[in-house]
Amino acid sequence: MAPPPYSAYNGEIDGENLPLAFDIWENLWAYGYYPHQPISEINSTSTLVDFPFCDGTIVRDNKRVKRTVCFPIYNSINCHSFFNTNNSSSRNSIPKLHFRDHIRTYTQRYLAAEPVEDTNSSESSGGEEDGCADGVRLVQLLIACAEAVACRDKSHASILLSELKANALVFGSSFQRVASCFVQGLIERLNLIQPIGPAGPMMPSMMNIMDVASDEMEEAFRLVYELCPHIQFGHYLANSTILEAFEGESFVHVVDLGMSLGLRHGHQWRGLIQNLAGRVGGERVRRLRITGVGLCERLQTIGEELSVYANNLGVNLEFSVVEKNLENLKPEDIKVREEEVLVVNSILQLHCVVKESRGALNSVLQMIHGLGPKVLVMVEQDSSHNGPFFLGRFMESLHYYSSIFDSLDVMLPKYDTKRAKMEQFYFAEEIKNIVSCEGPLRMERHERVDQWRRRMSRAGFQAAPIKMVAQAKQWLLKNKVCEGYTVVEEKGCLVLGWKSRPIVAVSCWKC
Repeated sequence: MAPPPYSAYNGEIDGENLPLAFDIWENLWAYGYYPHQPISEINSTSTLVDFPFCDGTIVRDNKRVKRTVCFPIYNSINCHSFFNTNNSSSRNSIPKLHFRDHIRTYTQRYLAAEPVEDTNSSESSGGEEDGCADGVRLVQLLIACAEAVACRDKSHASILLSELKANALVFGSSFQRVASCFVQGLIERLNLIQPIGPAGPMMPSMMNIMDVASDEMEEAFRLVYELCPHIQFGHYLANSTILEAFEGESFVHVVDLGMSLGLRHGHQWRGLIQNLAGRVGGERVRRLRITGVGLCERLQTIGEELSVYANNLGVNLEFSVVEKNLENLKPEDIKVREEEVLVVNSILQLHCVVKESRGALNSVLQMIHGLGPKVLVMVEQDSSHNGPFFLGRFMESLHYYSSIFDSLDVMLPKYDTKRAKMEQFYFAEEIKNIVSCEGPLRMERHERVDQWRRRMSRAGFQAAPIKMVAQAKQWLLKNKVCEGYTVVEEKGCLVLGWKSRPIVAVSCWKC
């Protein structure tokens, strides 16, 4: 069922609108936000909502205390009434529930997941307590504002945005900084809200948000590549997998989808060329072909630079460009020769093809499958930013980017301009795309590894496990990646995370 317009949420859910209620509750459950007692049933004298932690403590009044195990009991709603749809009297007996009451559970779940220091009142200073309270207040403001925007309540959202803009500081704490990016997204979404009618202006043809990047965004992306391990980690594992597929082959061909978002100088392929040049005797590659697919104007320049680099190392490189986005790519656009081994490489690219319907991505995957590559290597953000409901996406992305900004807090000083550039000109653009855009304008549709596994399986691919956990951890040490980053294997995929929160996942697939 397609998500209803946000205006449908601004009201009450009764027995006649039961399908909508099911969709809302199912979506909350899918994201792990479990509906508890409606806020409307909690009076001013009752205990504040408890936010449970896995260690048996809860957050109450912004402090962690011990809890007793309890289970929510829904006295007013009988489960049989929900499933007995033929019983009209049962349906009519269902009490009216306010949508906003259930959305409050998003707030509960987020605050429960946020790291809260164990309470030790005798040792903690008043300033730290104030900072914690301010952080909780900022979270509450953000979620309340997102709720108001989702309900098209412009007047209430504008009031909350005024307070948020005063507290979400670009050079503040890590959460203040990430909040500033989400505030920008909420402002843009609020400005786009209009009565249902003709669609807005058509967007230019793009493969990803970097295709129309400003100079500031280009610079920020370069800094992300150099200072954050996310993309370099993906390049290292992708190249290792590709080299294994090329073992003993003389004619090899790489089809690169998006060329790492048009990253200058073709860093990934310089590493591959260097490794291929190091082979001796009969193991040397006689010809390497790289086909770059994308709309970035720099691809041809990158190819020319790579050709010079390969020639200096004695590698015969043929570079070509297919100037198309993935949705318009046809098998005949990729020239595959009989004697060569083909691999397909996708770095942070395939999520841009995911749409509301499965058709676009399925077509691309089936086209790739038809080329018969030995392997398809894929690097993607490991988070669920493609749910049908705006608030679910908002909460998931708030978790995800809070982790990234937390890692930047550890890597760089507070007033470092490099960090500000990365946050405000690169990550903020991703956040704004997730938060403010819908339809074809929303390109940052990141999904979890499990969802990709289902999509790949439907397209005829089989997982090829990457058994390189030890090497990946050694890579982190060798490149002096700051403490806090973790590498785990998840059903054959390798996932780079920050303090166990998944950031990017690398996977390999065979036809």
